[in-house]
Amino acid sequence: MSWQSALACWFLRRQFHPQTRHPTISAERARRMTAKRAYTPRVPSGWMLDERYGEQDWPLRGEWLTRVDGRHAATILYLHGGGYYFCSPQTHRAATFGLASRSGARVFSLDYRLAPEHPFPAALDDALAAYRRLLEDDTRPESIVIAGDSAGGGLALATLVALRDAGEPLPAGAILFSPWTDLAATGASLQTNDGIDPMFHGPSIARAARLYLADTPATHPYASPLYADLKGLPPLFMQVSSTEVLLDDSRRVADKARTAGVDIDFEIWRKMPHVWQLWAPFIPEARRALDLAARFVVRVTSGPRGVHPASERSIA
Repeated sequence: MSWQSALACWFLRRQFHPQTRHPTISAERARRMTAKRAYTPRVPSGWMLDERYGEQDWPLRGEWLTRVDGRHAATILYLHGGGYYFCSPQTHRAATFGLASRSGARVFSLDYRLAPEHPFPAALDDALAAYRRLLEDDTRPESIVIAGDSAGGGLALATLVALRDAGEPLPAGAILFSPWTDLAATGASLQTNDGIDPMFHGPSIARAARLYLADTPATHPYASPLYADLKGLPPLFMQVSSTEVLLDDSRRVADKARTAGVDIDFEIWRKMPHVWQLWAPFIPEARRALDLAARFVVRVTSGPRGVHPASERSIA
């Protein structure tokens, strides 16, 4: 664990963790705090940022990061985290910029509708519409990777399940950073890592879920893809920290994916903060995690899909 990561955990424990102890959740307060603290990295050299936030831009409302020369080997559809009720493509540029510059893929970061104003299935509907528009625009499905973190990671997995159920072409794979996959909040790590996780108080997860679910059962497979049949999904790449309250949201999905015969790379990193990839370039572990994720993008979009044994690694 680097000193930079230790410093990030100290900061989060002082500034963010106390907020998750509140018995009620204010989406407005969370959005104000995030907007105030948002870090905006520089656009990588040789790349350009195209912000599209007009109503006319739907279903591709959000922002593109593309190479100036127009040459892209792949396309990443990125779904940001934030509990389905806050954050935006702007808050997650450290991850999207990092994935693009490392993999050579263009990235579209989707500005999907947020709860509680737009509860389930609004976010899923937006993700599906964006993916379908990419196909309509002649983007080959085998050149697309869907990626997301936290709630966006769960949304990415739910999008795969919904596409498979609809019999539609599936992307080449998916990247899931600390995905939130169980809105029923049944993972044992919600208790065992409560007090260890520098960001989240365990009981806060169930409270956040209610904002998105509204009247939808928490075990609906499109809201909580942990409860979905994962058979037939494309390759998955998943990273999570050993100290997260959401650890079991990843671990149980990895177990189900292996049983279903899904090609999955599953990494458990030691003592990292939730979605530490967003701390690039400051945390060396964030840079390394993005390097590995970018390598996955290149692998699954470079030619025919081959057999790649499921793997699980613990990373210090």
